[in-house]
Amino acid sequence: MPVIDHRRRRLRVAAATACLALTVAGCSGLGRTAVGPVTYTTERNAVITVHSPPVKGCHRLAPAGAKAVENGTLIDIILYRTPDCTGPGTTYLATTLSDVNGTRELPWRSFTTVH
Repeated sequence: MPVIDHRRRRLRVAAATACLALTVAGCSGLGRTAVGPVTYTTERNAVITVHSPPVKGCHRLAPAGAKAVENGTLIDIILYRTPDCTGPGTTYLATTLSDVNGTRELPWRSFTTVH
């Protein structure tokens, strides 16, 4: 009897694992997001929060740009000084960290996620 119970338990674990893998694989292409907020402060000290941005694409910040950015998402981001996520002067901002521009630096105007 214990051998049969052990086999049934193994079968249940294998079935649950397969279901979980299929669920994760099925949902992965459905507009994945960077879970959590990206919060930034503009040059006029307005605080703006973007909740769970999509992991694909370039995300513009306020037109005047940001002087401070906090990455509260579960993935890293790259900050750009241009509105189209191109050009030099990027800043890599790991998850749960923040960065503040110096007074002579150009503001950040966009970001992408690292995925």
